[in-house]
Amino acid sequence: MKRYSVKNIILLTGLLLLMAGCGKTDKEATTEAKAPVLETFSLQKEILSSSVSIPAELTGFQYVDLYAKVSSYVKELKVDIGSKVKKGQLLILLEAPEISSQLAAAESQLHSQEAVYTASNSTYNRFLETSKVEGTISKNDLEVALSRKNSDYAKLQAAKAAYKEVQIIQSYLQIRAPFDGVVTARNINTGAYVGPAGKGSELPLLTVQDDKKLRLSVSVPETYAAYLKHGDSISFTVRSLPNQTFKAKIARMSGALDARLRSEKVEMDIENNTLLMPGMVAEVTLPLKSTNSTFVVSKSAVVTYSEGTFVVKSVNGKAHRVAVKKGRTEGDKVEIYSDSLSTDDKLVKLASEEIREGTALN
Repeated sequence: MKRYSVKNIILLTGLLLLMAGCGKTDKEATTEAKAPVLETFSLQKEILSSSVSIPAELTGFQYVDLYAKVSSYVKELKVDIGSKVKKGQLLILLEAPEISSQLAAAESQLHSQEAVYTASNSTYNRFLETSKVEGTISKNDLEVALSRKNSDYAKLQAAKAAYKEVQIIQSYLQIRAPFDGVVTARNINTGAYVGPAGKGSELPLLTVQDDKKLRLSVSVPETYAAYLKHGDSISFTVRSLPNQTFKAKIARMSGALDARLRSEKVEMDIENNTLLMPGMVAEVTLPLKSTNSTFVVSKSAVVTYSEGTFVVKSVNGKAHRVAVKKGRTEGDKVEIYSDSLSTDDKLVKLASEEIREGTALN
């Protein structure tokens, strides 16, 4: 009796454990079959208008560094930093005694050659008049006189050119303002040696800038260059006047990317109102207006894995990752590009790495 009772107890215990195991398995299966509840939305195209802030630099509309053309000494300095100058105004008077000697020698050579030519020309004219009487002057003598006259004339022209050349060199001793502006830098003093080579040419003598009209230059990255065109209105601020916003329009675009920065040079012209100065650093806000609509989604719908950037698309109730490229962003929205997406596709609004490929979506 005891043997059968123990056996029955063992069988009953095993049966109960088996029933409990089966019940747990069914419960887990029910849990696994239940798909996660995720919010989806229909993909649509929009025209995203955004802007980007880029640092820029203000410079004079015209800017020039003045150097000495010939080796000389500074005889007189007529301006200093901050001096307002007019076009053609004498700024620096240089001194080079050897150039004055060369000019005197060239002038003397010119006068000598003029006398020689005058004599040969007079001789030729007399021979020509005399030759009109037959038998008085041989044809050979007349031709010799003409050749000498032409040779002396050529020498006279060379003497004039040499004299003019020395005059031009002497004019380099006077450095004048190329345009109206202000002197923004001075690197010399009276008596300093300057020249086209050596220590005297390391720095410009003077720097002159046009402060009536300014040039705002900005390097626009390749990503944004295609959204800009001539005439677009931009706004900018400067650090010294943080509460003021200035306006300008795009006047010039280089049309090519800089090989080093991979950016396009864009310039705006600004009529100065005495508040702005050349050399200021500005923060430019560029409008990025697109003419074509693109796919625009919230940033939460885009997730970046180690393999790349994806959105999660619902295909027959299951998750499917679609590789995309990001474009511009504006607030919580971002442009995406992919050939595998089309209008009205269902995308998961809150994508994450936990959503695996093929995961059932509810």
